Amino acid sequence: MLQNIRDNSQGWIAKTIIGVIIALLALTGFDAIFNATSNRQNAAEVNGDEITLDQLSEAVNMQRRQLQQQLGKDFDASLLDEKLLREAALKGLIERKLLLQGAKDADFAFSQGSIDQLILQTPEFQVDGKFNADRFDQVIRQMNYNRLQFRQMLEQEMLIGQLRAGLAGSGFVTDAEVEAFARLEKQTRDFATLTLKADPAAVSVSDDEVKAYYDGHSDQFMSPEQVVIEYVELKKSAFFSQVEAKEEDLKAQYQKEISNLAEQRQAAHILVEVNDKLNEEQAKAKIEQIKQRLDKGEDFAALAKEFSDDSGSAANGGDLGFAGPGVYEPAFEESLYALKQGEVSAPVRTQYGWHLIKLLGVQAPDVPSFESLKPKLEHDIKAQQVEQRFVEVSKELEDAAFEASDLAQPAQELNLEVKTSAPFGREGGEGLTANRQVLQAAFSPEVLEDGANSSAIELDPDTVVVLRAKEHKKPEQLALEKVSDSIRQHLQSQKASEAAKTKGDALIASLREGKTPIEQAQDGQSWQVVEAATRSQEGVDPVLLQALFRMAKPAAADKPEFTGVKLNDGDYVVIRLNGVNQSEEKLSEQEKAMYSRFLASRSGQQDFAAFRRQLEEKAKIERF
Repeated sequence: MLQNIRDNSQGWIAKTIIGVIIALLALTGFDAIFNATSNRQNAAEVNGDEITLDQLSEAVNMQRRQLQQQLGKDFDASLLDEKLLREAALKGLIERKLLLQGAKDADFAFSQGSIDQLILQTPEFQVDGKFNADRFDQVIRQMNYNRLQFRQMLEQEMLIGQLRAGLAGSGFVTDAEVEAFARLEKQTRDFATLTLKADPAAVSVSDDEVKAYYDGHSDQFMSPEQVVIEYVELKKSAFFSQVEAKEEDLKAQYQKEISNLAEQRQAAHILVEVNDKLNEEQAKAKIEQIKQRLDKGEDFAALAKEFSDDSGSAANGGDLGFAGPGVYEPAFEESLYALKQGEVSAPVRTQYGWHLIKLLGVQAPDVPSFESLKPKLEHDIKAQQVEQRFVEVSKELEDAAFEASDLAQPAQELNLEVKTSAPFGREGGEGLTANRQVLQAAFSPEVLEDGANSSAIELDPDTVVVLRAKEHKKPEQLALEKVSDSIRQHLQSQKASEAAKTKGDALIASLREGKTPIEQAQDGQSWQVVEAATRSQEGVDPVLLQALFRMAKPAAADKPEFTGVKLNDGDYVVIRLNGVNQSEEKLSEQEKAMYSRFLASRSGQQDFAAFRRQLEEKAKIERF
């Protein structure tokens, strides 16, 4: 057959078919191929704006870190569903992109000067109440940002915050709405309950009923699928004893550490912005006039308070606090570092406008001694060597495990111990077998069915394991004798609950028709009366309260309303609503303001949510 195909492919018919296929590819396939290639670095596009795979990866990592911080250091990050995490992160990036586009379309803006002031005044970036560049770098580094990325992120957050505040803050309510809400909120209800107990002991279940339930729900009565694994574990900490830090390396690292220390300079400035009110020439003329007054001996701080357009620092006489290199714009920084203490610069132009800069103080870096840093330096150098060695041995372990038919040989070559787990199911066990990656590997077809060793699994940055299945216990049908007692108890509880509900429904019908006197006790019980119950009444089951406040108001004082509620324990409660009480008390101004703020905030939040939905509905969103 293959020979016939080869022979026929030389004829004119085959060439015609191939020509048609090429034409179709030219018309349809090339565009698809081009798009796939051009978008391979993107996760999505929102109205033409790209969301890159790198941005998505960083968002996923940030979500994972935030969850770990919220759930504690003992939380196993491998339990997180990567697909769900990725989808949530992408959804958040798309929503963020839409909000930024919405803010831009609405002409919201946040100046670079305002960002500078926000950074300088953020307590997390300060030491002893003053901005500290090293502290700033340390904090944003922990957040996986460099300075430019952090500024961009902060600007975006401020824009989104302005948009949210603009929409959410515009919500309002009328006095009539406030009063109506307050009436409902302050409403109380008089009611009584009669509880019909579900008594499983009073219900009989036959063997035939147990057998019928067993046969009808056989999938519920299976022994759990379990696996026992063998594994070898590679720990990074084991390599520290195998490396050493040489003295020359320690001294070189010390020089590198202290070379990064820089002096801090305390600057003050007066800013005249170039804006709609002042053009370039006018702003420059104004700053030169201020400079002339300074040259005549007027106080810099007083002039900053009077004339500076930087509202964040003007109140402090223009004081920007201490900062190191890299914080200010190049032109600003160059001028600042050319000054001597107490000097004032000539006018300096930056993207914000024209500045006069005064050097208030210089803080020399505190250089630690070699001996004081030696333990840290030794640990850092060893950590670098250990990291390299750990990566190399992890690769050796994975290669050896791939080539071996069991774990004995890789363990022997790398001087590791083969360990055995307790049996565990797909829901996981304790310790190692609670790890999601371990579970996925242990129950994978390659390991479970083909008997192969797993690839190297990174439990955390310091631990790698390789595993194989030692024993596979498949699910088996449990014998009726082993589960009959639990089935009987389940059926008894079910029947008792149904009996209580049937009895309760019949009683409610009789009460509504007037056939049963309200004060008649049932089974030795009496009505439990509650007066003036609120929506959050203590000591009353929330399920019961919810049903109570959904009931219609009684038509008359002698004509109560009835309903019934089944509780989680199987009991059935008959509710008698005797009356609804409306508060006649006039709202105080404080209460009115509180309700108004709450309702306006809720309305504003609903408006913002509706705006987000509208942006999404109108947007062109492509996920790749």
